[in-house]
Amino acid sequence: MTTPTPLPPPFPPAPPLPPAPARRARPVVLVALLVLLLAGGGATAWWLSRDTDGAPLAGRPRVTDERAGLSYAIPDGWKSNGSKRLIDAFSSAIGSPRGTVLAGPSRPVPEPRLRTVTERAARSNAEFFYPDRAVRLEESRPEEVGGRPAHTVALAVDAEGGRVAHLRMTVVASDDRRAAFLLGIATSGAPDDVREVDAVLRSASLGD
Repeated sequence: MTTPTPLPPPFPPAPPLPPAPARRARPVVLVALLVLLLAGGGATAWWLSRDTDGAPLAGRPRVTDERAGLSYAIPDGWKSNGSKRLIDAFSSAIGSPRGTVLAGPSRPVPEPRLRTVTERAARSNAEFFYPDRAVRLEESRPEEVGGRPAHTVALAVDAEGGRVAHLRMTVVASDDRRAAFLLGIATSGAPDDVREVDAVLRSASLGD
């Protein structure tokens, strides 16, 4: 499989994976590799807490990712990576048979560049997981996470079997020294699964 064209720093162009199967292998296999977290890497500091606000995932356990400097909720039926190791681009992950969400730290992203960086990184990830497939921009919006500027991009990708997969990416300008990101993929394309991935990204908060 051809390696995606690298993006300029500070963002990894696409999740580095173990040697990938041929291009015709189903994208869900790639997602499963991420969820299983088979690649090596440094151990990450994280723990579980519980979300108590009024959000859609209120009351659900949360992953607190110290390296990325953020936390996010775990939907019912999803599992965290637990004590398993992650590849270097990521510092925590959760997954289900229907999708996956990964988080990680990044070098600083100036607020004026948040949209450009997020859109390019999201498209690069879409190309990595679904090579040579049509990609459509559904939404690109500025927002805030924990009072800090952020940007979220939503893409629709024509997957195999007539499915439409949905990829979400949020980049947060955490402070002047670093940024953080969340990458979510709803592989089934089912509306409930897309909403679940969206809810995880919306549940993100800084420093929890």
